Amino acid sequence: MTRARRLLAINNYFYRRGGAESVFLDHIDLFAAAGWEVVPFAMRHPANLPSAWSEYFVSQIEYGEAGGPITKARQAAKVVFSLEARRKIRALIGRAPPTIAHAHNVYHHISPSIFGALKAEGVPLVMTAHDLKIACPAYKMLSRGRVCERCHGGRIHNVLLHRCVKESAVVSGLVFLETLVHRSFGLYRDTIDRLVAPSRFYRDKLVEWGWDAGRIAYIPNCIDTGQYSPTLHEGDYFAYAGRLAPEKGLATLVRAAGLSRQRLVLAGSGPEEPALRRLAQDLGADVAFTGHLDKPELKRLIGEARALVLPSEWYENAPISILEAYALGRPVIGTRIGGIPELVAHDETGLLVEPGSPAMLAEALIALAGLSPTARARLGAAGRAWISREFSPDRYRDRTMALYEALG
Repeated sequence: MTRARRLLAINNYFYRRGGAESVFLDHIDLFAAAGWEVVPFAMRHPANLPSAWSEYFVSQIEYGEAGGPITKARQAAKVVFSLEARRKIRALIGRAPPTIAHAHNVYHHISPSIFGALKAEGVPLVMTAHDLKIACPAYKMLSRGRVCERCHGGRIHNVLLHRCVKESAVVSGLVFLETLVHRSFGLYRDTIDRLVAPSRFYRDKLVEWGWDAGRIAYIPNCIDTGQYSPTLHEGDYFAYAGRLAPEKGLATLVRAAGLSRQRLVLAGSGPEEPALRRLAQDLGADVAFTGHLDKPELKRLIGEARALVLPSEWYENAPISILEAYALGRPVIGTRIGGIPELVAHDETGLLVEPGSPAMLAEALIALAGLSPTARARLGAAGRAWISREFSPDRYRDRTMALYEALG
């Protein structure tokens, strides 16, 4: 490419709200540093980073907030197909024609209404699958706390039948309608040139659910280990960092902490916290709850832990928390589900256990606690060396650049 290269980077939020946003913003920084002009397209939000292109951002929507029936009806229509987003992306394309567009999370706020406009203008479109929304209407292949694949084969009525989203008939009904419209008009399938899967598991699962393997590129997430320093001091606890939600397997982890008599620190907040506190108290387990921690505090917590524990019981994609633990020189205990086994080499960078088994997880906690600090540090160092090679920002940029050039 000899002309100036311009990346249209698309995501609902333009601030570090979660893992997907971190990938999105790091992606922008990497390509800007490589000489690309990057034009973001997102939703307006008070926490957004400043941008010269914010006049083209779509109006803020936060679902669940108070509003009358007309307001809620308008919001529901935007979930399915945002005319505003389509109008604004057309104006943005006219002002700054992109070489390529790369979307991350768009549903509910921006909506895939923009994809047809990109297709009409001949803009190649890439989308990263941060979750399983393009296969499962409820994003997670999870229903009432259990892994669920009932919608496989187009049987999407199950999302409403089983109230898979927030256990609500109204919300699940809206998601059913959204999925029905999107699939009927091919808003994803007929417009996306390539999907990026951050885990091999997600790549294979999407193929299993009908996506063409030739349209999916496996590009793992990256981390800059230079921004993380292993600490010499090790505490006497195991750590979990993330949302306190049922699918994260935290009740299993609290039970395992009680069985193993190991100290556990849970960093994060979420709907499961009251139940987890009660469970820890009933079991007499040594569990501390820190709530949300800022990045420096979180780094310190994980960096001084015996290990990071990820006891998930759903199809995790490619958790960045595992990469962060390795970058801090700490081993990881993870469950054999979703993309987690791709990131934990058993007995080399940590331990793997079956999901939902307090006894197995307790054994793993005891086994790691029984090692010397030097042995635990050796596991963490192996993880750090591995991700420095295979999950570096340079590798991520090169893989993504190759994908863009193949479409150009």
